[in-house]
Amino acid sequence: MPAVPWSWPPRWEANVAEGLGQRLAALPREIRQYLLVTGNYWAFTLTDGALRMLVVLYFYGLGYSALEVALLFLFYEFFGVVTNLVGGWLGARLGLNRTMNLGLGLQVVALGMLLVPVAWLSVPWVMAAQALSGIAKDLNKMSAKSAIKTLVPGTPDGHQALYRWVALLTGSKNALKGVGFFMGGLLLTLIGFQGAIAAMAIMLLAVLGLSLARLDNDLGRAKSKPKFREILSKSRAINILSAARMFLFGARDVWFVVALPVFLATQFGWDSWRVGGFLALWVIGYGGVQALAPRITGKHAGRGSAIAWAAGLAAIPALIALGLGQPGPEWQPYVVLLGGLLLFGAVFAVNSSLHSFLIVKMARGDGVSLDVGFYYMANAMGRLIGTLLSGWLYMSAGLPATLWVSSAMLLATVVISVCLPRLD
Repeated sequence: MPAVPWSWPPRWEANVAEGLGQRLAALPREIRQYLLVTGNYWAFTLTDGALRMLVVLYFYGLGYSALEVALLFLFYEFFGVVTNLVGGWLGARLGLNRTMNLGLGLQVVALGMLLVPVAWLSVPWVMAAQALSGIAKDLNKMSAKSAIKTLVPGTPDGHQALYRWVALLTGSKNALKGVGFFMGGLLLTLIGFQGAIAAMAIMLLAVLGLSLARLDNDLGRAKSKPKFREILSKSRAINILSAARMFLFGARDVWFVVALPVFLATQFGWDSWRVGGFLALWVIGYGGVQALAPRITGKHAGRGSAIAWAAGLAAIPALIALGLGQPGPEWQPYVVLLGGLLLFGAVFAVNSSLHSFLIVKMARGDGVSLDVGFYYMANAMGRLIGTLLSGWLYMSAGLPATLWVSSAMLLATVVISVCLPRLD
């Protein structure tokens, strides 16, 4: 029988690829850029979620205390505050494509720092690597969120369209962050800490190459070059929304970042696989609800919705704390904590989508990254405060203390949100 000539790719796969390429080329430029920005953000988010879970589980397994694990994220969160301020200004002056690609490159460097021999992984060294990772993450996030404002067309349905697009990007990002948590726990189990780090670095290098080749050079660049002193917002509405965001995310991270995973590992006896898997499913569900937020809230996306949803959220951590403090059968802590966590995630997801939409809606059209950067600076400040409190409170008073502080911070969010202006 004569040999059958073989080539790659097979004809049918080549036809599918060609057809897909033609369809993508036929899309409007704004849609193609949105897909590139979203894909870039997705890839980064996978590694960010996986790295966070790897660091928490690996270093706690090495004997680090909950407070020491929290300190590993100190610079990650602190430099997020600085990065969003300066990054918003850089994005307006240089273009969002450059800040997004810079974020990818810095994440590759941060991952490379963790590939050194295990004996070199001291607290200061890991904190430095996490500092670079925090800068990278917030450059990437600020760029992606700012880009939506420039890519969504101005239509009569612009208010709702913008809400849907922001919710889709935010929700999909957090769902993939949950996949990253799962990936981190799985990779740690299968190929170890350094193997997981190397695999993620290679993936991001490939994404960076595509991003450098395809993103528009002028994406998000302001027509007039903003001065450095403009990094602080002059808008009262954005200042109020930023303050509310700070307390909102501090309330999440004060119990979610360190206290919860450590509690699941020590009190419930879960291994890294189960901790990573459960938190992954939680964040995936949380992201799914975020994407559906426009359907849940309908057209009522404004000041009233922000107040109402934050008020409902404030009650949940307090109820969990009360439930954990009551005597009962052995299964009670599982039902109270895990059930409460699912409810908290769903309501928090709606709050987060509402806030993400409000900042993009309120931000200026020219130089949007300045306002978005300032807003996410407050977001990073909330995460920093929450992360530090999470380790310290858990060590000194246990998980219920972190839950009570979470409720108090959410009440502050409600009070601040009352001062928000109404949208047109």
